[in-house]
Amino acid sequence: MIERYSLAKMSGIWQDENKFRIMLEIELLVCEAQSLQNLIPKSVVKRIKSKARFNLSRIKKIEEKTQHDIVAFLTNVAEYIGSDAKYLHIGLTSSDLLDTTLGVQLKQASDILIEDLRKLLNLLAAKAKKYKDTVCIGRTHGVHAEPITFGLKLALWYEETKRNLERLHQAKLAVSTGKISGAVGTYSNIAPEVETYICKKLGLKPAAISTQVIQRDVYAQYLSTLALIGTSLEKFAMEIRHLQRTEVLEVEEPFARGQKGSSAMPHKRNPVICERICGLARLLRGNALAGLENIPLWHERDISHSSAERVILPDSSIVLDYMLNKFIEVIAGLRVYPQNMLVNLVKTKGLIFSQRVLLTLMNKGLSRPKAYDLVQRCAMQSWRQNTDFKGNLLNNKEVSNYLSPKELDEIFNLNYYLRNVNKIFKRLML
Repeated sequence: MIERYSLAKMSGIWQDENKFRIMLEIELLVCEAQSLQNLIPKSVVKRIKSKARFNLSRIKKIEEKTQHDIVAFLTNVAEYIGSDAKYLHIGLTSSDLLDTTLGVQLKQASDILIEDLRKLLNLLAAKAKKYKDTVCIGRTHGVHAEPITFGLKLALWYEETKRNLERLHQAKLAVSTGKISGAVGTYSNIAPEVETYICKKLGLKPAAISTQVIQRDVYAQYLSTLALIGTSLEKFAMEIRHLQRTEVLEVEEPFARGQKGSSAMPHKRNPVICERICGLARLLRGNALAGLENIPLWHERDISHSSAERVILPDSSIVLDYMLNKFIEVIAGLRVYPQNMLVNLVKTKGLIFSQRVLLTLMNKGLSRPKAYDLVQRCAMQSWRQNTDFKGNLLNNKEVSNYLSPKELDEIFNLNYYLRNVNKIFKRLML
């Protein structure tokens, strides 16, 4: 049973409550680290920890005047701490708080997305094995090509999802970075050891070098990875949309009891979830582009990136989480119609066996051009007259000179095309 998707877990990461909670933790860790260097009395750190808290409404009220969220936050915390607040934020700049907090948030978001991908991966593996031998037609350019199995389609998605999981692990590593190095990254008023201490406590790695900010290429990597994963989901969803068309109807996304497909046409069962996934993938790609444009900043920093990041990082994380969970629902409840697959398989009246006829004639000594022309003539006859391809070959005197009816029967054997399916699954370790 697939649990109904809830936005709360992912969206909670990006709420002000979580953001300021992490910021407060960072400020307290800075005090703790500086007390280890005998810059702040340990008794003061203990008092600060016992009193430190914040109030979201109060922060917003202060910010109306200061027009600066970090100053508003520090002012509010100071109201709780009292005179010991003079020890807060020593040697720090706002971006030390903002970027290190962002590192924690993105690590939290990555963990949720990694969990989503693992669920999808396991589901695709199970479905691929279930339909490993379910024969269907393979299509190129939307036109019938040669037989495959539906399990192979799902195995392909499984392998791509596995690559996306690896990419996300790499992106998580890149964004799980902190920075406590001061106004232009020189540690002018704070020791590098403080940064190391704090990052270790938060499960981050310190930026090897920074300016006033962590360099934005790491966030562009994260956004690009999310866009890539979303585009893979779009690819999978688009295939389902094609296969759900009335004239194909080989698979169908779940259609719940009581669900309505159209306000006008009661018969409609539309692939709305898959269409939604395809639409949202465009949003992820747009956000990835904005992330790339955030990389160039003036000198040691400007804030042209900041306003965009406050939208694109939460939105992309939430959107991909939603897309993954919806696609998990689709795969879990996917309706598969093997009988329709077999009906579609024979629609071309045997034309899908043309390549093997070609290769067999070549093995009999015909040149490729001559064999190709001969097979194509018989194939075009089938297209024009809607006649059986095998029958056309049997009635063709030139073909009969090289191929007996028994040999043609063997050529039109479906099992020949599927003989290596198990090898592919073994290679994928499925």
